[in-house]
Amino acid sequence: MNRKLSRSGKTGVSDKALHGRPFFMTLFLMGMLTVQLSAQPYDLLIKGGHVIDPKNRINEPMDIAVNDGVVAKVSADIPATDAAKVVDATGHFVAPGFIDMHAHVFFGSTPRNFADGSYSVAPDNFSFRAGVTTVVDAGDSGWRNFPVFKEQVIDPSRTRVLVFLNIVGHGLRGDPYNNNFSDMDVEKTLSMIQQYPDIIVGSRIGHIRQNYWEPFEKAMEVAQLADMPMLLECNLPELELEKTLASMRPGDIFAHAHQTGRRSLMDDQQNRIYDFVNEAREKGIIFDVSHGGTSFRFSQAIAAIEQGFYPDTFGTDLHFNSRNSGMKNMLNVMSKFLNMGMSLEDVILRATWNAATALKREDLGHLSEGAVADIAVFKINHGNFGFVDVRGYRMDGDRKLVAELTLREGRIVWDLNGLAAPLWNE
Repeated sequence: MNRKLSRSGKTGVSDKALHGRPFFMTLFLMGMLTVQLSAQPYDLLIKGGHVIDPKNRINEPMDIAVNDGVVAKVSADIPATDAAKVVDATGHFVAPGFIDMHAHVFFGSTPRNFADGSYSVAPDNFSFRAGVTTVVDAGDSGWRNFPVFKEQVIDPSRTRVLVFLNIVGHGLRGDPYNNNFSDMDVEKTLSMIQQYPDIIVGSRIGHIRQNYWEPFEKAMEVAQLADMPMLLECNLPELELEKTLASMRPGDIFAHAHQTGRRSLMDDQQNRIYDFVNEAREKGIIFDVSHGGTSFRFSQAIAAIEQGFYPDTFGTDLHFNSRNSGMKNMLNVMSKFLNMGMSLEDVILRATWNAATALKREDLGHLSEGAVADIAVFKINHGNFGFVDVRGYRMDGDRKLVAELTLREGRIVWDLNGLAAPLWNE
């Protein structure tokens, strides 16, 4: 087909090509030409950012193209003309969307309650602004009330919500230290997990004040039968710690790695990690930060880091109290460890690929071509910053992570400074 430039500078169809053709054929040809010229292989292109994708061992400037909600291409230079929308990420870092391994998001109207209550928070209100695209609820629901949780929170949320199912049938309802052993049913818990394997990622045991081993063994049995990890979030006495870790399987998850009071991974008198804790790590036990409002102390975390004992994942223990105290959000927790001496790549590893593999969700936590386009674009602010632990003690730092842009399934869900927005007067 012959083409020429119109006065507007756009390629048009020549008079000769259209001469003598029926009107409907003319319209058809012009329409086909418009589609041909405007068709672009990608919906969105994030260009010029420094990509950190630990799973694929990428830590360098790269472009990322997104189409139909998935990562379409990762390359050093993708032409801007190939995308309908281009985001200039120059001077920013780009990573897979962060995974919060420990949150409480079964929010509802019941006061002073986690399950369908006011102690939990709406995931979309706190996830995207911190670069988080996936949160994992830590046992708010059990086999009895998971369907309510799913209908009320999980299904309508734009944030991906995964779940550790509580061995207690009613989950964290009322007194979180639930000792109603009759409500702990292995078969019904397992049945619920098997109905929703795309949402439920394991069993959960925690907040047991007495007769600890009976519910522990039930939660472990569920996890074994489901071939999933067990999340241990408990207030066990100090003397039970060694026995408990020895009873856990490789891949099981130990929450609240850096706290004292309830139990500690560290011999405070000698200020060193217990030998049996290092043995548990070598066996394959996963240690999660699970910061929360009462479970993270610099005296523990800094000493552990100095001994090379890094947490495996960065669960925040997000809930009504921790969000407004020392924890704040996922990026604040990550910033603490960055300022305690961990490299940026190690920090991103724990917030992405480590978390995905711990959950046995290897479809998440990376930017491989074909992967879901959950993406965090962030920057490092340099200056004088203060970080606070659960006792109110401050640690000074000079770097702080800030989420600039978050994509969930290729859709922009957070844009702090209008990085992807056109200027109003152009």
